[in-house]
Amino acid sequence: MSDETPLWNRNFRLFFLARTVARFGDGMVPVALAAGLLESGHGASSVSFALGAWMVCFAGFVLFGGVLADRFTPRRMMVLADVMRLFGTAGLAVIFAGGAPPLWLVYTLSALNGLGAALFQPGVASMLPVLSPDVQRGNAVLRVAESLATMAGPAAAGALAGFGGPGTIFAVNAATFGISGICLFLVRMPTMKAVRGDSMLTELVGGWREFRARSWLWGVIAIWSVYGVTVLGPMVPLEAVVVTERYSSAMFGLMMTVHGAGNVAGGLLALRLRPARPLFAGTFALFAVAANLLVLAYDVPLPLLAAGFFAGGTGFAFWLVMWSTTVQTMIPPEALNRLHAYDVAGSLIMLAVGRALAGPAAEAIGMREVLVGGAVVNVLVCAALFTSRPIRNLRRVPHFRPTQPAPRPETACPTAEGDRP
Repeated sequence: MSDETPLWNRNFRLFFLARTVARFGDGMVPVALAAGLLESGHGASSVSFALGAWMVCFAGFVLFGGVLADRFTPRRMMVLADVMRLFGTAGLAVIFAGGAPPLWLVYTLSALNGLGAALFQPGVASMLPVLSPDVQRGNAVLRVAESLATMAGPAAAGALAGFGGPGTIFAVNAATFGISGICLFLVRMPTMKAVRGDSMLTELVGGWREFRARSWLWGVIAIWSVYGVTVLGPMVPLEAVVVTERYSSAMFGLMMTVHGAGNVAGGLLALRLRPARPLFAGTFALFAVAANLLVLAYDVPLPLLAAGFFAGGTGFAFWLVMWSTTVQTMIPPEALNRLHAYDVAGSLIMLAVGRALAGPAAEAIGMREVLVGGAVVNVLVCAALFTSRPIRNLRRVPHFRPTQPAPRPETACPTAEGDRP
């Protein structure tokens, strides 16, 4: 990276701090809900419903969050979202500190936080290219920091649960949203032109047209939908069951830490490597996820199990950096919020379907069969990504600047000869 374009400018430092602190707080939420609701005498289903209320609002409103980010600028919407989540989480802190809270109020405040996340998320993609002179490096640095914060959040929540209970955890979580909102408020961005259509529906339709105009974009997301249902979705609940039954819950926590360390390694790898065809290189990294599935399917020695978790985390993190950088540099700024929202909404829905079907599928055909089948699908998905010419031949944008026009839809994919767009 040349000294002429330093990554750690004032705006990026503030954005980096906002994202890292908020991700740390997000990692506390499942622990806080589990501790608070179970201690109050509610069953495990109440925890699922509270997390489900968050997810439903997030997935249901993130498309509208993309439109609003275009209308009112992403920074404003992200600050508003942090204010909403600050009040929602502070409310959870108060009601849990006061004793056994009514479930309807817990679900309502969780839903409010999910709505805030839906307003926040679209701006994450569009702000980074404006704040960072090196988009891939910025994504890689954030991936490393967020992976570390995701590991630290649950650990800190566990310590706070013993010290002050769930109310204290939610109070700290609320503070993270306050810090994030202040940092984003202090960011000074160039004037961003708002996109205004006849109606919100018109803008959603416009975003869909932009989405369909890029064969590499909808191609990856269509393939990713299959991947979410058959690989990523089932992987999370099944790995928890397999490792806990084979060893213990403490060992599962350790394997999650190893996976997080793999995420860090993948981010560091993305800091060093700058492939000319990022999606092509990222697809190679995805093969490592199959290793993660196979060590779960078979009763392998513990070091090999850890190696599989580490490899899966590394490969997936590297793919995410390549994908995020491609989206942020190949899509026009005026459409990026909406297209990123389509990406997030589709991915979340498919992940939710995969997680819901994982248990019944494992009971019907067997745990090993589901995991081995997922590994096979993982290889087939990588093959499909390699086979698609628009995805395989898509080249990075050299010396990208957020003020430059992004490639037009019909020229966003290089020709078969591999010419740059």
